[in-house]
Amino acid sequence: MLKKNCRMCKSSNLFEFLDLGFSPPSDDFLTKEQLDCEEVHYPLKVNSCRDCGLVQLNYVVPPHLMFNENYPYESSMTKTGREHFTSMGMEICKRFDLKQDSFVIDIGSNVGVLLASFKSQGMRVLGIEPSANIAKTAIKNGIDTKIAFYSSKLTQEIKQQFGNVSVITGTNVFAHIDDLDDFAKACDTLLTDDGIIVIEAPFLGSMLDNLEYDTIYHEHLSYLSLKPMIKFFKKFGMEVFDITIQSIHGGTCRYYICREGKWKVSDSIAKFLQMEEEQGLYNEERLKKFSYDVRAHKQELTKLLIDLKRQGKKIVGVSAPAKGNTLLNYCKIGPEILDYLTERSLLKIGKYSPGTHIPVYSDEMLMSDNPDYGLILAWNFAKDIIENNKEFMQKGGKFIIPIPIPTIVSNQT
Repeated sequence: MLKKNCRMCKSSNLFEFLDLGFSPPSDDFLTKEQLDCEEVHYPLKVNSCRDCGLVQLNYVVPPHLMFNENYPYESSMTKTGREHFTSMGMEICKRFDLKQDSFVIDIGSNVGVLLASFKSQGMRVLGIEPSANIAKTAIKNGIDTKIAFYSSKLTQEIKQQFGNVSVITGTNVFAHIDDLDDFAKACDTLLTDDGIIVIEAPFLGSMLDNLEYDTIYHEHLSYLSLKPMIKFFKKFGMEVFDITIQSIHGGTCRYYICREGKWKVSDSIAKFLQMEEEQGLYNEERLKKFSYDVRAHKQELTKLLIDLKRQGKKIVGVSAPAKGNTLLNYCKIGPEILDYLTERSLLKIGKYSPGTHIPVYSDEMLMSDNPDYGLILAWNFAKDIIENNKEFMQKGGKFIIPIPIPTIVSNQT
């Protein structure tokens, strides 16, 4: 579905600044049998709203095609991720002095890592997760989870069954939602009078500054920044009262939202808005430069990989995240460049990458096969990946970190 209006302010005053071509959904890994079937590709173009500043995709893939029983992302796969969500739950409980048995909901709760942190602090918790296979893992982990998409209709049922909610969290999910008005109405239904919403999403400024264009894929409908968030929530009698930057995923913003006047607005809000202006997040020329830099990066990365192949080097992809599939499809990097991808997730091992059809093997393959280079597609977890594969480097293997500048990492460097 083409998106002709801003999903936050409804303006049609949009301009396109980036075209990454056509791509299949980035988490739609294929079985061997599916390789012979037709694969649907959707446009991956990015617009900015001249009126409120929101950056969004110009095409919406139906969510049930992406978040279903085959959804392969698990938030518990990395040590960095687990530590981030555990500390997030503890920090929120401490900062807002949550009473024992307070009710906390996590939207897009995945396998329940964040809610497990709240539960350990004595909170009642409920996850909302539309991907049945992922939700069932959370339930096995002891996290009560509803298998559903978050909506105002669902929150009516939750309120009748459980009562009002003190904290609603949404990490890397708010940017996945097309109908944000319904999201806000749903939260308004559930929240206690002084309840808070805590949203985490990759920051537009980090994406532009660090050339993180691979974070653009069909699940990520919006690319968030503070200015449009303030204007959006104001429509519903709410305000963003604090914001912090988190290092995870290459630069993530944590937005704290409440009903107007219920919590003191932090000085960080005005400072952050000023920073956004200085970064040029709402400047058309800045956005066009980003597009130019993306094209230059594609040329630089593909040249490096082709040169290595011509030297007879064996290159594989290390990790198979959704962002990696944007990079592979846009740069047209297929099995002629990367012999295979390695992964820890059992939900991806044995399958093939969407669009490029590169086979996915277990992480152990990196050590048993000893390729010359490993292209780290989950560059946001490069530190963890390199730490876990010291032996590969000790044997002479080298890693390539593609973002923001293709960089070779060896045992010597």
